[in-house]
Amino acid sequence: MKKDSTLYVVLFTFVVCAAFVVVLAAANQVTKERVQDNAEYAAQVAVLKAFGLADSATAKDEVERLYSSSVTELPGEKKTYKASIDGATYFAIEQTGAGLWGNITAVVAADARGERLRGIEILSQIETPGLGGRIDESWFKEQFRGEKLGPNGITFTQDGTGKGDPDKENSRADGITGASRTSDFIGRIINAAVAELKKTGGAQ
Repeated sequence: MKKDSTLYVVLFTFVVCAAFVVVLAAANQVTKERVQDNAEYAAQVAVLKAFGLADSATAKDEVERLYSSSVTELPGEKKTYKASIDGATYFAIEQTGAGLWGNITAVVAADARGERLRGIEILSQIETPGLGGRIDESWFKEQFRGEKLGPNGITFTQDGTGKGDPDKENSRADGITGASRTSDFIGRIINAAVAELKKTGGAQ
């Protein structure tokens, strides 16, 4: 068979593609359990961070200990969690909503009445790096810790300082300059999560 013939090109392409498919399928099977374990660990870290029980420096064995001793996973369609901290009960929920380029998933924690945020943590996002992607930066997330929730939830100041809104009583947060739509999306995710948490807290 001539190497410059159409049939040779087709067969060669098919064989190469089939070989890559087999290799990728094998790699997927070999790493499947590890990938799942890593995803579960990332979720545990996000929940603990939202509750304010861990940070980026917390060791893995300490994360596992804190999660098993402090967090209760609640039954239901959505991933919902409960924790008792300093004698008070808090709830957290994994909430997914639309972003600019794809879904954003956040863990949002609040008190049992849904009156004040405990904290938020971004679990996954594909927003524009340097713009909307800044929702994963510490200054952005930390401004929600302890923030009072108004009748309309959280609203954003679009001409933010880039340092976060320090007032914990005004139900406002600094948006990301140049990423007003991403800020709005995060606001919707937080407010939707709090609405769900109010139902959860009221049912306990």
